[in-house]
Amino acid sequence: MQTTTGQKGMDMSKVKVGGLLITLGIVYGDLGTSPLYTMQAIMQSTEKLNDQFILGALSCVFWTIMLEATLKYVVITLKASNNGEGGIFSLFTMVRNKVKWAFLIAIIGACALMADGVITPAITVTSSMEGLQLFTPDIPVVGLVIIILTFIFLIQPFGTKKIGKLFGPVMFCWFLMLFVLGVIPLIKNPVVLKAINPYYAIYTIIHDPSVLKLLGAVFLCTTGAEALYSDLGHVGLKNIRVTWIYVSTSLLVNYFGQGAWLLSEHHKLTASVNPFFAIMPSWFLIFGVIIATLAAIIASQALITGTFTIIAEAISLNYFPKIKISYPTDLKQQMYIPKINLLLYFCCLFVVVYFQNSTAMESAYGLSISFAMLCTSILLVMYLYKKVPLWMIICYSVLYAIIEGSFLIANMTKFFSGGWITILLAGIYISIMYSWDKAGSITTKFILKRQLKNYIPALKDMKEDNNIPFYTSNLVYLTDVADNEEIENTVLYSIFRKPKRADRYWFLQISIVDDPHTLTYKLTELEPGLVYRINMRIGFKERMKVNLYFDEILEDLYNTGKFSIESSYPSLKKNKILSDFKFINIINSQNKDNSFPVMQELMMNYYFYMGRALVNEIGYYGLDQTISITELIPMQPADEIFVSAENAEAEMAAKPAKRRFDRIMPES
Repeated sequence: MQTTTGQKGMDMSKVKVGGLLITLGIVYGDLGTSPLYTMQAIMQSTEKLNDQFILGALSCVFWTIMLEATLKYVVITLKASNNGEGGIFSLFTMVRNKVKWAFLIAIIGACALMADGVITPAITVTSSMEGLQLFTPDIPVVGLVIIILTFIFLIQPFGTKKIGKLFGPVMFCWFLMLFVLGVIPLIKNPVVLKAINPYYAIYTIIHDPSVLKLLGAVFLCTTGAEALYSDLGHVGLKNIRVTWIYVSTSLLVNYFGQGAWLLSEHHKLTASVNPFFAIMPSWFLIFGVIIATLAAIIASQALITGTFTIIAEAISLNYFPKIKISYPTDLKQQMYIPKINLLLYFCCLFVVVYFQNSTAMESAYGLSISFAMLCTSILLVMYLYKKVPLWMIICYSVLYAIIEGSFLIANMTKFFSGGWITILLAGIYISIMYSWDKAGSITTKFILKRQLKNYIPALKDMKEDNNIPFYTSNLVYLTDVADNEEIENTVLYSIFRKPKRADRYWFLQISIVDDPHTLTYKLTELEPGLVYRINMRIGFKERMKVNLYFDEILEDLYNTGKFSIESSYPSLKKNKILSDFKFINIINSQNKDNSFPVMQELMMNYYFYMGRALVNEIGYYGLDQTISITELIPMQPADEIFVSAENAEAEMAAKPAKRRFDRIMPES
């Protein structure tokens, strides 16, 4: 374990071809596949598909990509990095000390992003599969989509290190295909380039009676823009900005190509026509469907990985229960959260079965993401305050309040057509994060801190007391108390009320810090050869491999002669067997003796239910499951859980005054 902080991962200092390909494969899955369904959704948003509408809608698409994706995210937001890391939670860690209620904005934005994201795999895979209907109209699209999604989620426990190497080249081919397919109709009908003039967008927004439906459809072209910021730490600022030139050019050329084709063919179109596949030459259709399917799989993988990352960051910030996180490969961004993977899988299946086709999904997609983008803008204003001139902040705030406010209002019309699904899921996520934070704060008030030095004599005596069964050579307790002089009374309760005799007692405290890549520790020997304190500081982006880090600390102690890693049992020591360890993690169980106001009572019940259903701190910290134990200790009022050594007589004397059950049943 390093004793100094440092950046890890890809070398961001220079732009290289390999880094650019990795960026294409990681960042642009959702945003890059939007041409599959955006123009089709725009067609569905109006009953009068004429030249004026097509130019106006295309102008809206162009300026949305320019203002939302390019200006907001690529130019402005990417500069708001936390030691190279991006994403809404990274942004939050830089402003939470400035504004107390910023945490609420952060969890709303993060939860909204995850919630609407469940439609991403469904809509991208479904849109690509629907291309097969051009060959076989009766092909069972829903069944094929379920098979592909099942495959995607089944491979998550194994990681995507090997197939992930193909993501970059596949996405490069995808964007090249978008560019070429768009250029052909664009050359034939270059008049569509008039749509670059913002006049067409403004005129259509003002005069079109179905403007809200139109804006809801246009918003689909930028739903993946948040990934540009979230993946900043994975690929780096320069790689995103360089690849964005290629990506945005390909996207815009394809959109304008679809628009040029619509100008020529709109008078004879049916509602089921998808311009994306319609602009393909007939001989190329099968290849186009295959590449589109591969791009859809990559987009789905990006969504799953992004959700895992958000959950991991929320756990680090103590906004989500500590559940098990696995790392199937050594890739920095690769993680696997079994319970979240299962939840996403069933949500995606529900979306596919419920909506049946991509057109229906389009009518629900984007509602929650519009909340997420608005939350990012609010946090960004907090971050920029006093960093840039006030007039710039005002201009930014007004511009994006209008743009994102308009998209939010437009997307609200999607609520009853299916948007309620993502709002419901976002609400569940928000309730978990909010309750876990607030109820956790209430719980900590019931944990009494004791002076550890007062119990060292008792630990010495217990070590020598052969009447107490020997528990383990090295007993390691996880503690939340950062002060080396103090310890929770729940830990003392576990040691003395459930006697655990050991040769050495270790108290391990882990702090998750805002610097994303910190890995440091501090060792304090409170009683030579008996009591040790270790304080670990781990960045919120670092992997939780506490067992590995603890072994590295022991190795440091052994190399400096402060600790022998050999067993203390004579027979084992003779044969140079390693010393044995046991880790104890204490979690609070509900105590019905405590009473709270009604709302707090409901929150606490929810908190403890989540604890029973979700929490796996042993798995989260990466401890060896075979030598780790979780103990349940009731949440008690601070003055009742343990009698302190320094004033035991006074506390016992005070007990009679607190008695409630003091009547003796008369003899019958």
